[in-house]
Amino acid sequence: MFKRFRDSLQQGIYFVINPFVRFLIRIGVTPNMVTTIGLLGNIAAAMIFVYAGYTATDTDMNYGLLTWGGVVIILFSLFDMLDGQVARLGNMTSTFGAMYDSVLDRYCELFTLGGLSYYLIQTGYIIGALITFVALVGSIMVSYVRARAEGLGLECKVGFMQRPERVVVTTIGALATGIAGQCVDPASFNAVIILIVCMSVIAVFANITAFARINHCRRLLKGTK
Repeated sequence: MFKRFRDSLQQGIYFVINPFVRFLIRIGVTPNMVTTIGLLGNIAAAMIFVYAGYTATDTDMNYGLLTWGGVVIILFSLFDMLDGQVARLGNMTSTFGAMYDSVLDRYCELFTLGGLSYYLIQTGYIIGALITFVALVGSIMVSYVRARAEGLGLECKVGFMQRPERVVVTTIGALATGIAGQCVDPASFNAVIILIVCMSVIAVFANITAFARINHCRRLLKGTK
């Protein structure tokens, strides 16, 4: 059911963005250009998180910067969908392009989650930073297990916490924390808890997904040498 909902939502998004995709194709934009722009945007978001942590004080947690970081992630994560559509509609699909997209996706997660981990360290939430590190490990391993499985000729797309879900949860964490931090009295509610909870969700379910994929491959390979 979730997969059908996700596929339907994806097709709805494609319907909205396809006119813009065709415009990009007409002006000569390639899929790899789109992928690179997406990476640069995620680096910018990570830099915002790092700056927010570096300049934070006991009385100013820079919640506004967290909000902006979340907005930047939303905007440039759209490029993760655009590059594939540019490749398909522009008949520019290639093996290298697929590899390039996958590699830069991993860089995006390394930068954004690394930036959030730094923010949590700088603001004194060491446990939260460790949780974010575990989330980062799980995120990378979900992708690695799939890549390794495909290298063995296996299809391995099982699991809930895939990249789109991780991006959504990360964005919600940054935006909700930033907005709540600016709107709610810090004496009554610590907004950073929202970010830590979101990172915990990724940490738990990304690693569960990684191990579910390992088990999926084990079953497929059972009886082979």
